[in-house]
Amino acid sequence: MASRLTLLLSALEDLRSKELKKFRLYLSEGALEGFARMPRGKLPEDSDATDIASQMTEMYGSEDSLKIALHILRDIKHNELAARLEGELERTRTHAQGLSSQQDVSPSDKRNEYENTIKKVSEQNKRRLRRKFEKMFEGTEERENRRYLNEIYTELYIIEGESEGVNTRHEVRHAEIQSRKEEANESMIKYNDIFHCSPGHRNIRTVITQGVAGVGKTVSVQKFILDWAEGKANQDIDFIFVFPFRELNLVIHDEYTLLRLLLDFHPELRDVVDEKLYYESKIVFIFDGLDESKLPLNFLENKNFSDVRETTSVDMLITNLVRENLLPSAYIWITSRPAAASQIPPEHVDRWTEIKGFNNQQKKEYFKNKIQNPTEADQVVTQIKRSRTLYVMCHIPIFCWILASVLQKVLSQDGDRKVPQTLTEIFIHFLLIQLNRRNQKYDRIERDQKKLWESNKDVILKFSELAFKQLDKGNILFTEEDLIDCGIDFNEDLEKSGICTEFFTEEVLMQKKKVFCFIHLSFQEFLAAVFVLYSFVSMNMKTLLHHHIHGKKLHHILRSAVDKSLQCHNGHLDLFLRFLLGLSLESNQKLFQGLLMHTDSSSNSVSITVRYIKEIISSGRYSAERCMNLLLCLLEMKDNSLEREILQFVTSGEMLSPDQCSVLAYMLLMSENKQDEFDLGKYKTTKEGRKRLIVAVGAYRTARLVCCDLTTASCEPITSVLQAENSPLRELDLGGNCLKDEGVQLLSDGLTHTNCKLEALRLAGCGLTNTSCKTVASVLRLQHSHLRELDLSNNSLNNAGLEELTTALLHSNYKLEKLGLAYCDLTSSSCGILSSVLESANSRLRDLDLNNNDLWDHGIKVLSSAMSHPNCKLETLRLSGCLVSGQGCESLASALWSNPSHLTELDLSYNHPGDSGVKALSRLLQDKECKLEKLNVDYNEKRWLKAGLRKYACKLTLDPNTAHALLSLSEECKKVVRSREKHSYPDHPERFEEFAQVLCTEGLTGRCYWEADLAGIVSIGMAYKSISQKGDDSQLGFNDNSWSKKCYPFRKHASSSSLLLSYERVAVYLDWTAGMLSFYAINGFDLKHERTLYSEFTEPLYPGFELLYHDLLDASVFLR
Repeated sequence: MASRLTLLLSALEDLRSKELKKFRLYLSEGALEGFARMPRGKLPEDSDATDIASQMTEMYGSEDSLKIALHILRDIKHNELAARLEGELERTRTHAQGLSSQQDVSPSDKRNEYENTIKKVSEQNKRRLRRKFEKMFEGTEERENRRYLNEIYTELYIIEGESEGVNTRHEVRHAEIQSRKEEANESMIKYNDIFHCSPGHRNIRTVITQGVAGVGKTVSVQKFILDWAEGKANQDIDFIFVFPFRELNLVIHDEYTLLRLLLDFHPELRDVVDEKLYYESKIVFIFDGLDESKLPLNFLENKNFSDVRETTSVDMLITNLVRENLLPSAYIWITSRPAAASQIPPEHVDRWTEIKGFNNQQKKEYFKNKIQNPTEADQVVTQIKRSRTLYVMCHIPIFCWILASVLQKVLSQDGDRKVPQTLTEIFIHFLLIQLNRRNQKYDRIERDQKKLWESNKDVILKFSELAFKQLDKGNILFTEEDLIDCGIDFNEDLEKSGICTEFFTEEVLMQKKKVFCFIHLSFQEFLAAVFVLYSFVSMNMKTLLHHHIHGKKLHHILRSAVDKSLQCHNGHLDLFLRFLLGLSLESNQKLFQGLLMHTDSSSNSVSITVRYIKEIISSGRYSAERCMNLLLCLLEMKDNSLEREILQFVTSGEMLSPDQCSVLAYMLLMSENKQDEFDLGKYKTTKEGRKRLIVAVGAYRTARLVCCDLTTASCEPITSVLQAENSPLRELDLGGNCLKDEGVQLLSDGLTHTNCKLEALRLAGCGLTNTSCKTVASVLRLQHSHLRELDLSNNSLNNAGLEELTTALLHSNYKLEKLGLAYCDLTSSSCGILSSVLESANSRLRDLDLNNNDLWDHGIKVLSSAMSHPNCKLETLRLSGCLVSGQGCESLASALWSNPSHLTELDLSYNHPGDSGVKALSRLLQDKECKLEKLNVDYNEKRWLKAGLRKYACKLTLDPNTAHALLSLSEECKKVVRSREKHSYPDHPERFEEFAQVLCTEGLTGRCYWEADLAGIVSIGMAYKSISQKGDDSQLGFNDNSWSKKCYPFRKHASSSSLLLSYERVAVYLDWTAGMLSFYAINGFDLKHERTLYSEFTEPLYPGFELLYHDLLDASVFLR
């Protein structure tokens, strides 16, 4: 056996340099009471493990050195090493004491005996857990009719993600929101891989899995255990110990050693006589249902201890297991509802996961497994899809079960039965099913619905009172005493009602005390709402008054409940409120005939309550989360008027707040009245408001997000939509937003996803470079890509970008038919690259836009050669402003004579074909074999044969009749300066009165370019003549009649935080026909693109300026 010095040295050598440094510090400060501290002089900075072991042995002796080392190792949280050292030391002692008696037993025999013990106890552990978890029942199904878990289990959608703090949102609302965040940049993991880590990553010891009630946390745990017990997965695990928190609550006041607690919950461990088994085996502790825990879990104040034989509270045992003080090599899995997960400090958690329930495909699989008849299963799925609210709720497995039960029953009945569409209607029908089930069990058949309610009225009201009282206290578990308090007879009511499920195990532990809960949290909230409405109808208001719900009229009760819900910031009463408002409908009260008396004022009270809720939503006093639930309340009351009113509000041009945008986005997503196109630009709001509205893209086929100040970060929610299952999005226009290459890279995560069905993508003027071409090419090469149209116009891609794109355009999987490359800085060399695409046998290109690239006649000649090739199928070619002369036109004409069967449209405007070029091309229009139908040779002038945008330069003068009184014009109306004092200008109807603005005299159409020197803070833009001159609506860029960009004179100094004044020259380019307005900064002779705005222009545009005040520099503009 190893000597004590060897053991000490081995332990110290396992410490990394930082840990060894910390060990030296503890040693020099006096690590253990009763022992002198090690003088610092004996432990220099360069002391290694050998030096420290030598000094310790010299000062303390070998035995005490090991005691001190064990203490320090635990203090520095190196518990696993401490446990190993302690085990080695114990074996050394045992060996020394019993060496003579063990001389006849070989080490291999001892090891074999030990391993056999582990194997034997492990098999017993597996057998017991397999018996316990191989079958399950849903809701109130009879225990004797339980089904095998393997037969009915449907894979759940589990994702990995960091904790984002406490989630206080109501769980059903949480599920609804999660259902619209499907698969967005999320890493999906399987339940059996919960402890598996990627190569090179740190070991995963503690995992928290959160999810809303009924989403499948416990079932996932059971399937994990069953697969292990049946030898299907995780066979490296020796033991799994399961501790439901609801069972631990029953021993909350008792004290245990860890060994005794294990034995009480897992009696198969009685054969374990050596505690070393727990240190040397691979063990998984599963703590299920943290949200049900009554333990304080006081991580802050609970002391540290590591002895499995020490008696203490259950709370101390669990906190020290999580801290890695007890059994540091064991693995821990904790499940919890979202709001309770924060009880475990994040520093003790290695992996956060969330069960999001069923995705759309898994929903179908569930109903297929649940409903044996395929036709019936398809009918149920079809009915659920008709209601967006119900379909979203099916992310929660238990809702699937409830809906399957209800819809199977409704669809099987004779006659034209109306299928329930709201949650309230679903739950009323579900309660009827449970009551019928009770009757059938006791051989009673009651076909009269009213009599069925009457015969069960007493038991329903008892459980409703229980539900309401416990809900108001925030309790989801209740005791037999709670039942007695509401007059519920344990043996009679609970056994026969089918409303409540008793949760208990067959272990001795659970016979101490029984715990109860409703089938699902939502059912408790439904019955609580029933109790409130019944109390009002029967005029028994005592209990309601005690819980701060009061009023003489129904709308008083409803209003009181709305106010109470709004005060509950964690959404605790959200679903209760939805049910209560749903029950206020006359149609739902009719379904309850025999239980509830009809309220005469119901219809009027509903109208009053609807108005009250709409006033709250419109007031802006409450958060978006609160307002969204109120919106769902309106839908539960079958009132869709708010949708119409909000849309009218939008069309009125009023400014929407960010919270209003959140509500609007949610409304658009949940609306059953879907439109084909979502145009973000029509909503007047802030950048934050637009950010919140983006999620609504997921409900539309076409999304126009043009010029909406979106950035790289805006691409994340769009990516999630592209990845979502069954996303309707087919066309996406992001033109005029500064997304940059990083934004396109983010989008590619969605574009490459197998769920993405996008057919048209427009990224014109998004600040992209050739890097984005490589990203887009990787998308186009995918076999499952559906892209048919791609617009990359007005981005500086140049020839290098086109080369990257060509790698995809020549690929056999390429399906692109329409490609926009206008204003992309292409040269004549690019025509050779494009020729290879047009001549390719894989080419499907039908529409090619090369407008405003400097291709010259040489490039056109190369392009013409490709167009004469039989594989070329181009139908539309745009070459406007491409420096084409008569020679280039003749090359094109020759190509079309050679291959006349495809091209129908050719744009050569803003070139110089000359008479000869026009004549050669015009003859093609007369030829019957040639398909050319549309030829544009407008603006046929020699001046267009000049590279760059400056060929479109125009002369401008400022219009004195529009100048604000604070503006001073000079230099023949070429210069304007903002003055400190107002001028006495004559009255004129076109003069700006509110803002210091001026327009130019010239109205522009076609293609125009102009430059100006700016100083100070200036907004530069264009406006229709019809722009208002008065009021807030007259500011450039802040109305439907103008477009602008603000320019600042400040630049940060490179070596300090001070701001320096700077003068700059800017350029503006207008392509009126294309609806494009671009702004550039000028550096020397080069143009640097700043921003492009897109719109459909309907009137001539007048250049304009707003000169803003600054105390350091008077703003000025000089037209070049």
